[in-house]
Amino acid sequence: MKNKIKILNKIKPFKKVIEVSGDKSISIRSILLASQAIGTSRIYNLLESEDVINTLKSIKKLGIKFKKKKQYYEIYGFGLNGYKTNSNAVINAGNSGTLARLILGLLINLKNSVTIKGDKSLSKRDFSRVTNPLKNFGAIIKSKKDGLPVKIKGSYYLRPINYFEKLGSAQCKSSVMMAAIKTPGTTKIKAKPSRNHTEILFKQLKLPIKITKKKNFDLIEINGVSEFNSFNYVIPGDISSCSFFIVLTLLSKNSILTIKNVNTNKTRTGIIKILNRMGAKIILMNKRFYKGEEISDIKIKSRENLKGINCPEKLNSSAIDEFLVIFLVAAKAKGISNFKNLAELNKKESPRLNIAVNFLKEIGIKVKRNKDDIKIYGNPNLNIKKEIKIKNYMKDHRIFMMSCIAALVLGGKFNIYDSNSINTSFPSFLKILKNIGAKIN
Repeated sequence: MKNKIKILNKIKPFKKVIEVSGDKSISIRSILLASQAIGTSRIYNLLESEDVINTLKSIKKLGIKFKKKKQYYEIYGFGLNGYKTNSNAVINAGNSGTLARLILGLLINLKNSVTIKGDKSLSKRDFSRVTNPLKNFGAIIKSKKDGLPVKIKGSYYLRPINYFEKLGSAQCKSSVMMAAIKTPGTTKIKAKPSRNHTEILFKQLKLPIKITKKKNFDLIEINGVSEFNSFNYVIPGDISSCSFFIVLTLLSKNSILTIKNVNTNKTRTGIIKILNRMGAKIILMNKRFYKGEEISDIKIKSRENLKGINCPEKLNSSAIDEFLVIFLVAAKAKGISNFKNLAELNKKESPRLNIAVNFLKEIGIKVKRNKDDIKIYGNPNLNIKKEIKIKNYMKDHRIFMMSCIAALVLGGKFNIYDSNSINTSFPSFLKILKNIGAKIN
């Protein structure tokens, strides 16, 4: 079968310095905001994954031109009313929930109707979480069973809304924020804490935003209809991509890894906080700030005697994309690890919580599940000796990458299908693994 790899041996000790690709969340947001700015924006170190390329194709469908230069992309924006398209245009978001949800927010003032569609996986995800508030702004939206495709037609008579985002979804919050900048008046958002890249970008672009932090939620106020100028941006490394190499190093023997120029925004570093509580000693070095985002070099050393954790729920949203590899660490840790309220994991590209539980059982780890809570009974002596096939996981890029790390640190003979799934978010993943010393057939 095509797109299958084999990993038959654990990785040998290594000492390496690497860099990972640009942050996917910031890449997509930068393109979308550049498409609404006035003038020419330049974006450096843009992640060239399928999700990001689909974002570029989407703004082109909406009349926005861009050029790829040697070191950057140029995007030519015409302001908040700059989108132009024929009626009944179709935008394909592929596998990207970030693109599909955020661009819907930017279409609420477009005269002609646009249909957003996605791949099989994305089409199963719940879009009522953004279409309902966008309807309240005044947009006309039609969809079947609250999923994709979604047909949207904007309005000239938009009104601000009050919106409560209670699940910790940065995508849903950001969709409403994008709509708010196009709406006269003040939109008020009460949101459970989640990734704040959109808020930081708004501040850097001098959009009228006010943020008040409370104990369990953020209050965000946005005054709409303020044009903003083009900008230059250098995208930092993606910590979600780093997570696989962090866990690879942590669970390998006698290894040290430094990952340079990584976005270590505190809304994204849940994995580091969780793993350090389990006995890791992951260090952030050379900290600095770039346009409101914290950037660091991450240093990881192999660690034995890792221990289980009662994972605080408050860390869930800042580690939601990294739980798959966190579970691998729990599988090798001493004692029981408890994780609670992980419903959001099943609302990703695949039902990740379901798949993770089945995977852990397949490799010989005892797992107890109660709805969205799981207990993982760690085994520090875990050493797989059987053959394992990883397939039929809806081509979820993070399942593929997690399986590669498991094979390299836990042993066994792994046949992992759909290797092209990494093109969604991290095309250079296997190349970097091989550079570190992984033997991949």
